[in-house]
Amino acid sequence: MNSILKFSCLLFISSLLIFSKSHAQIKQVEVARVNEMANLPQPLKIIDWKEMALRFDSTVYDFKATGQYWPLVWMDSTRKNFDQPVMGMYTAIGDVRQGPANNKGMFHEALANMGAVLGASLVGIDKSNQKGVNYVEMLKNYFNKDTGWDIMMNNTAPEVALLGGGYGRDWWYDVYPNVLFYAIYEKYPAQADFDVIARKIAEKFFKADSILNGNYHYSYFDYGGMLPKTNTICVQPDAAAGHAYVLYAAYKKFGDPRYLQAAIKAMKALNEEKINPTYELLMPFGAYLAARMNAEVGTDFDVAKMLDWTFSGTAVCREGWGFLAGNWNGIDISGTVGSTVDHGGYSFLMNTFDAAWPLIPLVKYQPAYANAIGKWMLNAVNASRFFYPQYMPAQHQTLPEHAAVTKGVIAYEGMAKASTFDDRYLELKAPVAQGDGPKWVPGKNPEVSQFSVYGSGHVGIFGSIVKKTEVEGVLQLDLNATDFYGAKRFPSWLFYNPYPKAERLSFKPGVKSDIYNLITQEFIARNVSDAIQFTIPALQSAILLAIPVGQETRIKNHQLQVADQVIDYHYHKK
Repeated sequence: MNSILKFSCLLFISSLLIFSKSHAQIKQVEVARVNEMANLPQPLKIIDWKEMALRFDSTVYDFKATGQYWPLVWMDSTRKNFDQPVMGMYTAIGDVRQGPANNKGMFHEALANMGAVLGASLVGIDKSNQKGVNYVEMLKNYFNKDTGWDIMMNNTAPEVALLGGGYGRDWWYDVYPNVLFYAIYEKYPAQADFDVIARKIAEKFFKADSILNGNYHYSYFDYGGMLPKTNTICVQPDAAAGHAYVLYAAYKKFGDPRYLQAAIKAMKALNEEKINPTYELLMPFGAYLAARMNAEVGTDFDVAKMLDWTFSGTAVCREGWGFLAGNWNGIDISGTVGSTVDHGGYSFLMNTFDAAWPLIPLVKYQPAYANAIGKWMLNAVNASRFFYPQYMPAQHQTLPEHAAVTKGVIAYEGMAKASTFDDRYLELKAPVAQGDGPKWVPGKNPEVSQFSVYGSGHVGIFGSIVKKTEVEGVLQLDLNATDFYGAKRFPSWLFYNPYPKAERLSFKPGVKSDIYNLITQEFIARNVSDAIQFTIPALQSAILLAIPVGQETRIKNHQLQVADQVIDYHYHKK
């Protein structure tokens, strides 16, 4: 064999070894609905979501704001549940049910108020002392102790319950404020009374779970009378995911094993469902808990099934509820969340923001879904700007002439394939940015009530998770930002490459670190503080963890640990 041939053979073998090493990745599991989404959504533009969250907070939390329909906040002095005033926030711009002059100023929703506090807190704003005002403390008024329910609810009192927003008749409206509360509680653990409130909520959910005994096929649960009930609203077995989330958070906070057992019991009930039980916001939390509890406590819940339920749009009672996929007249709307069947598809901003909360940290516990979640999130982040009038082309929105009223921080409630109003906007081509506000109080709510304050207030979820990289379309997603009560000692980031070729990126840990890639299950750099370069293969992911230098690693039960904290729950030594 001549020297040139020998060299060529050696080079070929060497290339194979390098290629096999660089592609020795955790096998990825596909999610069928995500496969229907664009690899690279168009038109592609990633806005600064953190900046949007900061502007929402500074603009909306202004009691002296000027302009028609402003300010969007007021003080409610009815002192329900706690002897203190509470800030009210409009659900939608111009909603005639709300404000200081209507319904004694007491109609406002926890979904708006708590969502805005959480969103701001996630991007670094201290809402417990903002210009001397403690907005966190005010949230206690949603804890309905006056009614004996002793949980967080969407309103402060039943007097305004039937005005909208659910009250003891639509289960997710009762469960979700408690999910929000536990997230806020992690951000403000020293807030007065929060320990007591958190315990009481956990006890209510624990007792309810015992009474339900694995059967969540009800429209709601009466937490005062401690009885499950049905009415004209769909049964909502995915409430089990919300129960489990609260109980698992309580277990992590307080260490009470009763809460863990109740969380497992609720998840078993969800896991044993035979048809897709998705109703509104809670199924993504079920998928997250399945992955996390499997990793942390050794359960064997079906993550694949729960992710399929989350995404597929095959919900039965809430027909078609899931994640949308498609390109409407040149605009990719894939990744947004809502009804896949209403007027050809109708997605909502709040649902899209809030889905990222559990789904992004899921991959830390089950990295086999990194590609699917990374691809979905790119689509969702790209499409979500179209809810805002300044980003949606005028010919695709119902009120382009009223965009100024939003001050650039309030979005339309949703996007539909065709107008969901039977008598107007019918000429608009898909996607149609619009909202349901005028339908809530027909003939009274103004058209501008299509602009959703409550949905826009959750923008901090995206703002805390999403960072751009030097490659447009490759996002750096923070896996710790919304992993409440999770192990967050080591900064952890998901990168997904949507391009048909490998992309080279830089990563700067900030402090001297060893960099571990959870996908390739290897340390790719040691003892670095400056930016390093790394490559992501085409249509693949990287999950980078920054580990303080000098930490000893050990393998225990197929888990890679550093300083007694697991960094890789599915470690397989090569």
